[in-house]
Amino acid sequence: MNEELRSNLVALQTITQREIRRYTRIWPQTLLPPAITMVLYFVIFGNLIGARIGEMGGFSYMDYIVPGLIMMAVITNSYSNVVSSFFSSKFQRSVEELLVSPVSPHVILIGFALGGITRGLAVAFVVTLLSMFFTDLQVHHLGVTLLVITLTATIFAFGGFINAVFARNFDDISIIPTFVLTPLTYLGGVFYSISLLSPFWQTLSLGNPILHMVNAFRYGILGVSDIRIGVAIAFMAAAAAVMYLWSIRLLKSGRGMRQ
Repeated sequence: MNEELRSNLVALQTITQREIRRYTRIWPQTLLPPAITMVLYFVIFGNLIGARIGEMGGFSYMDYIVPGLIMMAVITNSYSNVVSSFFSSKFQRSVEELLVSPVSPHVILIGFALGGITRGLAVAFVVTLLSMFFTDLQVHHLGVTLLVITLTATIFAFGGFINAVFARNFDDISIIPTFVLTPLTYLGGVFYSISLLSPFWQTLSLGNPILHMVNAFRYGILGVSDIRIGVAIAFMAAAAAVMYLWSIRLLKSGRGMRQ
């Protein structure tokens, strides 16, 4: 193993461990709140409202919404971890030290992204365990489930990185989650099947990328979906590749890295 590769591996391990310690050290602020929020969703939407709605897609309403709620937690946490961490590095000017170091831009990006991905998956694990108190889920296709949840966490980790690059102050890092991610998530089939919509709104909903992620994950858990799984996975893989290349280009250019 040559010296350059060895140094990059050490740098990757260091950045990743730092990012993981960052959110595990303050777990009451990073892991506990999403768990409490999801329990409220289970109780209010699953038990109280779900009892009146009945079945959806051949499943109880609680079973139907659990995959979507897990994906909601993954999206929010993988995104927020990277955007807050990288912007803090910009604000504290520590990112400038990384940029002038002999560390590859790919290593820097992957290290920050792995922090977001692991946090998203950790929250998903916690939420899944909590869901067992409300429903008895059986995984229909484990491979699809793991692939979709990992791709989703990866996409939004890169999305958080891009947002952090363009953000000029702490208020800017909340614009995308508030005005883009939240509406797309609630309109992404988390709480309903698009088969309930009119043809026009069904067609319009297909333009929502989160709809494809939620339905692909729901297929992995329940075996039902409103969209074609192959198309959804191909779209997610392409989106992850595009956002990775975009992030690398921004990192190499140094744009927005200095406060």
